Amino acid sequence: MTVLKIKRLEHNEILPEYQTRGAAGMDLCAAIKEPIELKPLQRALIPTGLKIELEHGYEAQIRPRSGLSVKHGITLINCVGTVDEDYRGEVCVPVVNLSDETYTIQPQERIAQMVIAKVEQAQIEVVTELSDTLRGVGGFGSTGK
Repeated sequence: MTVLKIKRLEHNEILPEYQTRGAAGMDLCAAIKEPIELKPLQRALIPTGLKIELEHGYEAQIRPRSGLSVKHGITLINCVGTVDEDYRGEVCVPVVNLSDETYTIQPQERIAQMVIAKVEQAQIEVVTELSDTLRGVGGFGSTGK
């Protein structure tokens, strides 16, 4: 099991938490003092009040919460964000309101989830040819519906 070190900032009241024993991601909460209103298509960077330290070879993936996405159209601007192992600033969540209604983010509301994942850095090798596959250069939609 990897260890995630967390430094709480002054405005943080809630630590990340796995909601179930089998959960892959731990919920991140909005470390805000006042509600933030997001109009349709409006973006905001929401602080979590946390700084983290990951073990070497790991990243923290910041992902949308499915309930907020489906019920309210609130998702992340960059789909999945990466917190690199050497980043030491506050973890913030870039959200966007994709619905046609205003949504209000409340203080301490669960706004995203964080998954800790192992990563490897690739060694780059420049070649003149790539191996053939059945799919070949078939791209978007090439494998069917």
